[in-house]
This record gives sequence, C-alpha cells and structure tokens, in this order.
Amino acid sequence: MKKFVAVLSAAAMMTSLAACGATADTTAGSSSAASSAATAEATSGGYKIAIVQQMDHSSLDEIRTAIEAELDAKAAEQGIAIEYKDFNGQNDATTLNQIGTQVISDGYDAVIPIATLAAQCMATACESTKTPVIYAAISDPAAADLTGIDYVTGTSDALNTQSILDMMLAVQPDVKTVGLLYSNSEANSATPIAEAKEYLDSKGISYIEKTGNTNDEILTAAASMVGQVDAVFTPTDNVVMNAAAAVSETLTEAGIPFYTGADSFVTAGAFATNGVNYTELGTYTADMALDVLETGTVPEYHVMDGGIITVNTDTAKALGIDYSAFQELAGKVVEVTTSAQ
Repeated sequence: MKKFVAVLSAAAMMTSLAACGATADTTAGSSSAASSAATAEATSGGYKIAIVQQMDHSSLDEIRTAIEAELDAKAAEQGIAIEYKDFNGQNDATTLNQIGTQVISDGYDAVIPIATLAAQCMATACESTKTPVIYAAISDPAAADLTGIDYVTGTSDALNTQSILDMMLAVQPDVKTVGLLYSNSEANSATPIAEAKEYLDSKGISYIEKTGNTNDEILTAAASMVGQVDAVFTPTDNVVMNAAAAVSETLTEAGIPFYTGADSFVTAGAFATNGVNYTELGTYTADMALDVLETGTVPEYHVMDGGIITVNTDTAKALGIDYSAFQELAGKVVEVTTSAQ
C-alpha cells in the first residue's frame, strides 16, 4: 500500500491555480507506509481520496487522524491501495475553493471535507463531476445546504443543546445568567444558540450574547463576561475552538464554568460537554467514504450518537464543583485533564 499525506504549498497553488487570481496559504508534509509502492500499484481496486480540513484545531485534527488511521487499516485489511492527500484550507474560502479546483483536476475518487465551510466548498467544486463528497462533523447539514445533493453525504455531530444545559442546572441549580459565546460566521453555531435561548427563556434564566470572528475578538468577548454571568455555553464553534485554551483559562480563573459542544474544548481546559466522540466520528466517516466508493450508493447523512459527558477534572477542582450528578444524566462520564498546549 502506498499513501500520500501532504498539504498544498503556496508556491504550488500559485503555479497550478494562477487563473484563480489568488494563492493558497497552506503547508506541506508527507509520510509513507511500510509497504512498497510496487505492491500498491499492483493491487487492484485502489482509491484516491482527498481529505480537506477546514482549519487547524484539535477537534478537526482528531477527526483527520482517525480518518487516516481507518483508511490505513481498511487498506491493510482488504489488500487494496488507498492513496490520500491531506489539504488544509486555513479557514479561508478562497483557499478552499482553490483546493477544490485542484482536487477535481487531479482526479480524486472521493473527497472527505472536515467542517462546514470545507464541505460547502467541496460540494460546489465537485458539482460538475459528481465526485462523491463525504463530509465529517457538520452540526446542521440542512442549514449548511448540504442535503438533497445526490453526490454528498457524511456524518453530523449535531448537538443536543438541552442536554448540556441540563448538565449546567444539575451542578448549578441557582444559575441566574448564562453567557452565550460564539462566532456569528459559524454555521455550526446558529441552531444550538437559538435552541439555548429558547431553553433558557423557558427556565426564566437570562443570557448575554458575545460574539467574535478572530481569536482576539473571542478572547475580548469572553473577558467581557466576567462578573456578568454564572456560566458560559459555546456550541461546536470552530472559531471559538481556536481560542479555547485561553478562553477556558480566563473563565476558570474567574470562577465561571465553561460548557461546550465538543470534548476537544474540555481537553483544552473547558469544564464539561455532552456530545460525540470525534475519533469515532472520523472512523465512521472513513468507513462511509469507502462504502460509497465500493457500492456507488450515496446514503443519507448519519448523525453520530452522543450522550458522552466529558469532564475536565483539573477545571472541576479549580472551580470547586462536585460533578457526581452527571452520572444520572448520561450512560458514560469520561474524565480528562487539560492537555499541554
């Protein structure tokens, strides 16, 4: 088996995509499996897959790593050659569109975009060729206009917003005001923020909204909540995730529990979440992509099972919170500590 893992460099994008009038801000790297190239080339039934990550952060990195591990495992198990290349769009639509052009030009058999903007750009790029697009971690595929397309499917990490707010009330029954921290440019955040408002209204709990579209804006927004809120909620927001470690530190030092939409926030220092396991999501997405390639059938998107409460024990200790009540809310409670940054 032979695999290729690389990200387009700016120079390469300038050369091959000059007609687009912009360069790609990406970096490159590569690795190869132990099997020889000759063995891979002699093996029939191989596939060439593009993995397009929207941006760098721990949630998306975890998904990409799981996808690649599963593709390697299936290649070895089935004795087929799976070549894949890893692209990173740096959270820029122009770069992602250029990557889409490159993917079609290079004749990939399928594309696995990770996160909403990457999926939207790849769906557009693949429209003329109907190259299968199997996305990963789209919280609301319908809101992102990624449903009803015959060559597009994937996995959803749709958030159960109420379950997270129920967690909050289980350990903070007297909460009066909740901060809603998110990016208004993130499609993933629109539905859960609306759900959070509706839920809090029904409970007579007030809330303060703060938004930002850069790390500095998110950090400023988080800091402005200190002294005004009893807890903060952020959904599966990629922009906030980029600043999760600093936001978590600011809120924890102020004694404010930070409830989030993904376990990667929690390993960065947030207090707790109730959501999906991103390694499992990545593995499922890779299997789904191979099924599409093998059968030629594109199924409906799959919503991953949630219900896993993840708690940062370092943060819980710093906040002085007894989270034993979480055991009654979920089938599984996972304890983690803050990862080194």
